[in-house]
Amino acid sequence: MPETKTIRCLVVDDEPPAREILSRYINEIPALELAGQSANAIEAFTVLQHRTVDLMFLDIRMPQLNGNDFLKAMKNPPKVIFTTAYPEYALEGYELDVVDYLMKPVPFDRFLKSINKAFSFAGSLVQHEIINEKKNEAFVYFRADRKMVKVILRDILYIESMKDYIKIFTSQGMVITKQSISSVEEMLPEKEFARVHRSYIVSLNKIKTFTAELIEIGNTGIPIGKLYRGEMMKTLQSK
Repeated sequence: MPETKTIRCLVVDDEPPAREILSRYINEIPALELAGQSANAIEAFTVLQHRTVDLMFLDIRMPQLNGNDFLKAMKNPPKVIFTTAYPEYALEGYELDVVDYLMKPVPFDRFLKSINKAFSFAGSLVQHEIINEKKNEAFVYFRADRKMVKVILRDILYIESMKDYIKIFTSQGMVITKQSISSVEEMLPEKEFARVHRSYIVSLNKIKTFTAELIEIGNTGIPIGKLYRGEMMKTLQSK
């Protein structure tokens, strides 16, 4: 493999847990290098003045100067991936020609997709060095009890929606977080998880038995919704 250029990354976010998650992801990938962390746009401007940055993970909603205004003020910005917990900011971000838009909490596989979009070589590099070698340790973070909770994907049994909240049932226990089940569905690899009902997502590897109407994981019966039944039968019978 030819020598690959290291991508120098800057993380800009006023929330320490969010900075920590992205910094950890960056350190997981040999092709990436953490050039620095900044708690606001003013700190980020100083870093950009003194260090070479190829890619900036930029939070939108920050005190003093938000991410959109900061990006507009830069003459020659690096490539930018917006990170935010507020989807209403997405449209303006895309108008600023950013690479991608990540919703918090950012899952690792979604992070990788953004890197692939930003730098074409990163796809195969990340896939071979991270996904294949560490597939069983892939994880996502969820906000619960005022902190970010790490959940290993292979530990997830199933996920249940309850109005504005979801319950994530794992072999290690249960995590409750305020998030829509649709947003969680987007965070999970489709080859390993499937939406089987408007209120349920299941781990395909954890299914013990199934019928046309019910999936059994452990001692729990999970209904298969009519809208999902046809696709699920194809998926389950091909496993």
